[in-house]
Amino acid sequence: MPHFKGCSNRKLEVNFAGKRLKSLPSDLLQKGQDVDKADLQKNRLIEVIGISRLSNLTELNLCRNELVEFPKEISELQQLVRLYLNQNKIKSIPENIFPLLKNLEFLKISTNKLSQIPSDMNKCEKLNFLNLSNNCLRDVQPLVGLSHLRELYMENNRLTELPQALFQSESLEKLKLNNNPLRKPPEAICLGGLKDIQSYFEMLETSSFTIRTIKTMFLGSSMAGKSTVCRSLSCGHPVEVAEDDRTDGIEIQQFCNEDGVRFLFWDFAGQEEYYFTHHVFITAQAFVILAVDLSRYKPESFREKVGFWINNIQLKVPNAVVLLLGTHVDCCSDEKAVQDKKSDIEERVNQMLLDRKDSLEQQRKNLEDFNNPSLVSEQISAIERLEEYKLQVLDLIAIDCTKPEDIKRLQHYINKVIVDTDTFPFMEQTLPQCYRDVENDIQADLENGKIPQHGIVAHGDILDHLNACHKELDHAKLRVVLQYLHRSGIIIWYRDITDSNKMVFVKPSFLISLFKAIVRHDLVSMLKEIPSRDLKRENSLEKHRDAWIKDFENKATLSNVAIRILVHAELKRSGVDDDELIEEIVGTKRKAGQLIKLLEHFDVCLPAKQGARLNPAAPEFCPDKKWEPSSPEVYEPNGSCLFPSFLKSDKDVKDMWGQDNLEDITVQVYFLPEIPHGFFHRLVIRICSIYSTNWIGKEQCLFTCGNRRLLLRERAGTGDQFIEIRVKHTDISTSGNIQKAWDMIKVAMIRLAQLTQQWRGLCQYVYSPCKHIGCDAHFEWSDWQDWIDPNACEKFNMDPEDKITCSRGHIRRTECLFPVRSCAGLKI
Repeated sequence: MPHFKGCSNRKLEVNFAGKRLKSLPSDLLQKGQDVDKADLQKNRLIEVIGISRLSNLTELNLCRNELVEFPKEISELQQLVRLYLNQNKIKSIPENIFPLLKNLEFLKISTNKLSQIPSDMNKCEKLNFLNLSNNCLRDVQPLVGLSHLRELYMENNRLTELPQALFQSESLEKLKLNNNPLRKPPEAICLGGLKDIQSYFEMLETSSFTIRTIKTMFLGSSMAGKSTVCRSLSCGHPVEVAEDDRTDGIEIQQFCNEDGVRFLFWDFAGQEEYYFTHHVFITAQAFVILAVDLSRYKPESFREKVGFWINNIQLKVPNAVVLLLGTHVDCCSDEKAVQDKKSDIEERVNQMLLDRKDSLEQQRKNLEDFNNPSLVSEQISAIERLEEYKLQVLDLIAIDCTKPEDIKRLQHYINKVIVDTDTFPFMEQTLPQCYRDVENDIQADLENGKIPQHGIVAHGDILDHLNACHKELDHAKLRVVLQYLHRSGIIIWYRDITDSNKMVFVKPSFLISLFKAIVRHDLVSMLKEIPSRDLKRENSLEKHRDAWIKDFENKATLSNVAIRILVHAELKRSGVDDDELIEEIVGTKRKAGQLIKLLEHFDVCLPAKQGARLNPAAPEFCPDKKWEPSSPEVYEPNGSCLFPSFLKSDKDVKDMWGQDNLEDITVQVYFLPEIPHGFFHRLVIRICSIYSTNWIGKEQCLFTCGNRRLLLRERAGTGDQFIEIRVKHTDISTSGNIQKAWDMIKVAMIRLAQLTQQWRGLCQYVYSPCKHIGCDAHFEWSDWQDWIDPNACEKFNMDPEDKITCSRGHIRRTECLFPVRSCAGLKI
């Protein structure tokens, strides 16, 4: 039955959500002018004939239906204040709709198929919230003139230019534009937010220039020849790279071709130990060159040499253009062997792309065949967005890096590919002239020695220096320019990271060299080579060094003292002799250095637990006083950091957890096409900040809160890949404890959803398995994102007597399977 809620003055709030409606019910229309709010979301409405009879509606929710056309009758709802039309299939909006909606303040029409918006939309005078995200818009000029607009969301469209007048409104406060192929202003500006965009247009009025820049990322397995190709392309002729000189971490080079296109080459190391830091530097708007060593390639090695990289590129940058580059041709037996391997790689890659396309299409059809598709509309929309991404993989080019003609041939091909504006719509950018002037001044200061060769400058100092050179640019405008240069890969300045924003790295390669001082494939060897004089400086002995090595090999923990020694040595090798700067980066026995703070920020490591006696006089134990941590910035100088990606065992976690039980509360989050590399450990690190009592392993992690235990387990082998979340059955003996258990699971799933946003090509499904012995049935969650929405109700209105039956006929209490009472529409 629908729910009718009475209000004062005979106003009604009606709720027909999730009723599988295909047309408006007569009992709703009969209420006519009495209805104030109507919730019709999660139905199967294709049209809403008769909706105009509800002439006093102030709020109408039609999201998650099957509307293809914008309902014209809505123009007659002149009292309407809030309108939800998101997650439908609307392709266009007629003219003469919005001028009539004089009272409309809130419009959410995201996740549709809009290619344009009506020219008279700016006549909607009171509109202050507008969400147009996840559509196909190319032009938003009709929004100019919305004088009361405060919040505007336009992520995931096809916008290339934005009108300056849109940002001159004094009312606009919030703006999101992610994932658009923007040229004016560039995405690197838009990511800084509204103030950066306003500053950009203000500076653009003085003078401007057009620049063509392409960030090129070299990826591939270790010893595939990436560094050789990268350096050879930069120099224009073959450059031999010795094995000892191969890339550790990331190497950066910059040059311009004869057509004036600037290339930023980022050469990523191929050893697996470095993969965990790649996410910090891989960006969406880039050209990817995937190197494959043809001399070592065999069909059975495709997944390791090619498939792994294609999958991870597709997950991280699903719209990327990838050039397959076959290297070491000179080491292959003959030309036929090269051609056979080339054909095999291309066929397998094409099959991968086809399989992904078919898989997404089948998943979407399965959801659309669901008995009530509106209940899974969020999942359908997510798949449709993934289907819109088109990873473009170019045919493989095989080269002999020792031949000048092959290097020239590769250069010519790359130059031909990148000038295609349809393929690289973001390459050409319009910028204020002062952006180029500031960048040139920084590079000139680095070359003439005004900036030290390590390129580290205090943020305040560089602002003062640049302001002296450019009187027209105050500090606020200079910060915008620096942030653009950061997002473009020219410099590194983490403006949004507290403490770390005081340093500007004019040479990004230098910061990366510091990263690789710790996160590297030969870390144990580096520890063994620490000389006695460096140990003595930290008041350490060789037996301490032996303990550090043992702890790292067995527990993946690295002593803070060892970290200071390694980074200090790297700084000295790089020519840094400023003791104050070294101390700021490395840290001291009293405080952590900037490098560790950055590694923690990017989910690479976390402080390891330290065993210590309890202090009964500590504030935590004072009666009748609210508990607070003694020191929120705890730093153990003789402590250590845990690097989960280096763990090799789950023994400690298994010992603490014990055996699984069918009565455990269990949630399984499946990943399509697969779990991204490093995702699990980054998720674990994020949850550790909430539940400090934990045990971490290679594929399992255990958290405790009071008497409750939460287990995370990664299943990333062959077949379906998923992360399992469990709460021990012995910890949920009552309904109150069950709710607290779901609270813990919710924390984990919120962190999981936040992390997922960094992989645009990822899709997820959530299931609860049946709890009967031997039963393989499961229950699919519908729109699980609703539950973790921060605006959702925190209380779970559950009845312990609610039960649900699986497809095999087994009956179980609902509260042990789902965090909400209503199970209508759950797929079994």
